[in-house]
Amino acid sequence: MNLGVMKNWPLFLLLFFNLSAHSFAGDSITVKTSISDGQSLISAGGSFELGFFTPDTSRHRYLGIWYKSIPVHTVVWVANRENPISDSISNLTMQNNGGLILQNATGSILWSTVSLNLTSPVAQLLDSGNFIIKDVSNSSETIAWQSFDYPTDTLLPGMKLGWNLKTNLDRYLTTWKSNEDPSVGDYSFKLDLQGSPEFYIWNGLTKIYRNGPWTGYDFSGEPEMEYNNAFSFEFISNDDEVYYTYKILNSSVISRFVLNQSMIQRYVWINSQVSWFIYWSMPRDGCDFYAQCGAYGVCNSNQSPVCSCLKGFVPKSPQNWNMRDGLDGCVRRTPLHCQNRDRFLKMSGMKVPDTSQATVDKSVSLDECRQNCLSNCSCMAFANANIGEGGSGCITWGGDLIDIREFEEGGQDLYIRLAASELDSGNGNSENKKTLIIIVAIIAGVMLLLGFSGCCILKKELESYSSCRTGHMRSFGKLQLSFNSISTDRNSDNEVHLPLFDLRTILFATNNFSNTNKLGEGGFGAVYKGKLGEGQFIAVKRLSKNSLQGLEEFTNEVMLIIKLQHINLVRLLGCCIQGEERMLIYEYMHNRSLDTIIFDKSKARLLNWQKRFNIVAGIARGLLYLHQDSRLRIIHRDLKASNILLDDEMNPKISDFGVARTFGDGTDEHTKRLVGTLGYMSPEYAMDGVFSIKSDVFSFGVLVLEIISGKKNKATCYAEPQLNLLSYAWKLWKEGKCLELLDESISSPDSIPEVVRCVQVGLLCVEERAEDRPDMSLVALMLGAKISLPQPKAPGFCTYRSSGDTEVSSSCTVNDITVTGIEDQ
Repeated sequence: MNLGVMKNWPLFLLLFFNLSAHSFAGDSITVKTSISDGQSLISAGGSFELGFFTPDTSRHRYLGIWYKSIPVHTVVWVANRENPISDSISNLTMQNNGGLILQNATGSILWSTVSLNLTSPVAQLLDSGNFIIKDVSNSSETIAWQSFDYPTDTLLPGMKLGWNLKTNLDRYLTTWKSNEDPSVGDYSFKLDLQGSPEFYIWNGLTKIYRNGPWTGYDFSGEPEMEYNNAFSFEFISNDDEVYYTYKILNSSVISRFVLNQSMIQRYVWINSQVSWFIYWSMPRDGCDFYAQCGAYGVCNSNQSPVCSCLKGFVPKSPQNWNMRDGLDGCVRRTPLHCQNRDRFLKMSGMKVPDTSQATVDKSVSLDECRQNCLSNCSCMAFANANIGEGGSGCITWGGDLIDIREFEEGGQDLYIRLAASELDSGNGNSENKKTLIIIVAIIAGVMLLLGFSGCCILKKELESYSSCRTGHMRSFGKLQLSFNSISTDRNSDNEVHLPLFDLRTILFATNNFSNTNKLGEGGFGAVYKGKLGEGQFIAVKRLSKNSLQGLEEFTNEVMLIIKLQHINLVRLLGCCIQGEERMLIYEYMHNRSLDTIIFDKSKARLLNWQKRFNIVAGIARGLLYLHQDSRLRIIHRDLKASNILLDDEMNPKISDFGVARTFGDGTDEHTKRLVGTLGYMSPEYAMDGVFSIKSDVFSFGVLVLEIISGKKNKATCYAEPQLNLLSYAWKLWKEGKCLELLDESISSPDSIPEVVRCVQVGLLCVEERAEDRPDMSLVALMLGAKISLPQPKAPGFCTYRSSGDTEVSSSCTVNDITVTGIEDQ
């Protein structure tokens, strides 16, 4: 035989096998079929495809699974991560015992499953994205092997992330090395079974992020994780398995959970934008990174600095602490005395410390947990193990408390052991109280005197602003002192660190509030464009003496917006409080407010359909952040076109939080103080003073219809209902003519179904009954994902009753002026 032929014998065998073997064009292969490069399996419903692919600019080939149903090639599993195929000749075959083998042109095995003892094995790609091996001779068709047990960087719905305790199988995620190289990268996301099971992001052997133990409802460090209409989440812990999984409740939603380097992210496929949308991401800020404030330190991203010591503790390295390096943590100020001479401090809204060295007892109550911890001198803290089951179970910590975080909403109760004297000193005896009151009174008197003196000095320096009445100084004294302080007291919620601008700086920046720099005016006063000495442009919101918004609204806006950070919220740079002047300094938005464009026929053409849709989606994301994802949870109460600012790329940013309110459990609230903008108010708010997050949803719906149509929602009642934008949109929808609502400046929208969907979402948001309107998490999903939407009901607009009626519904409002009114008691 020719030596050249002998040398290439494995290649000839493989080529012969490829030519002779039947390539099954379906969702499965058997011992009699195979797939080679260029061929693939497609799941029965067409959701996923298994085959060979080349990542980005790589020259190597891999066997993997990706979405078949979407146009963007998205790989969710890779078989031969560590052994790429260097040529285009490869073959996946099944052995007689059921094992799978991937071979290259030389016959080398690049990947294989374990050997299985099956009689009639079949490998099948399911619509879940799971690639399984089963024995069809067995009536139960038990799965003998599955790709879901060996994830790469992606967790699909129905996959289990965690441990099978019977087989000692650890299912965890690992990153790709790069976009071109799917081999195992530096980061992993694993479940640690020590203590109360928790997931960690690891960089090698270094902890990067911890999500906290499962509370029964969510993970302690992820309080915004909650059941909704799209997802359900489960954490299962029993003698056989400990794992996390999630399900998609709406079959039309496509979602995946991915480990991207040092972040875990949940993506939702947005059909209209032909792209993946980041629905949720962790870590979300600096406080999420592991042990940022060291042992016994607490991290709160809404404070500045973010690190503070637990009560009864002081910084271990004061110099580093003052430089905002909290990694050394804190040490106890007063030694413990053990047993009955120690007590516990309750701290609410916490991400509990790392439990890897903690002890868990699921059989005891919280009171028993307290007694057990108190009787154990080495016990430093305790907490509920599962608040989702009536508060049962107990976690106790015997070592340092590490990686603690405080939330504005969510979290759980944590009980910290302290020497009794630390807690007694917080209450104090009567003599100490009297002494404390005297000291505080003296300090307050001195501060008032200094404030008055400072005002009079400022009066002399600024002749053009000569009025410096003590009443105004008393009004601003507390606010100004709060701004100038950097609090280390983690309970001082009213203290904010915000840059103060000198009045002379603002006068210079705005050319003494020149009319040429005036951007607009509202009930609060005027807004001016300014330019600082270093060239940065700013927007100065100057409250007028006759402003409908007073000190309360000014303070409210500052206290809220300084704690909010989102790409679709305007950024507050600082404030100026001198004499009678009250000013807020914002980042400058080059395209000003939305109303100056969409309601101006000459400018409306600047916003094609895609830009308008992006604005709608951006506002939805910003409002979702306010309602659900921010630490405060806020109802804006004055969402309108003039309060949507546009940057130089037409990205929207929600502004003006003067009348916004925080809320807790999401229940309705009543007010006799009617605030907001007529024409955007929901019926229940305009008529009865009842407001909730659904009030904002109504305003958002009005805004969506305005953006689509380029017309204002005039809230005046007319004999012809179509003169009201909501009634006009409703009329067109019922007649199947909703495209007639589209602004005439848009001659040909990029996506007609997208326009129809937006009109439908807008009408769903303005339904008359608050309980019928969707919340913003569902709105964001409806805008992005291609899911079936319910039919809208009649919107909450006012109609003319009859020609003989002179009365109209009290929800009739006029124009678009922000109002603040006091109803009769």
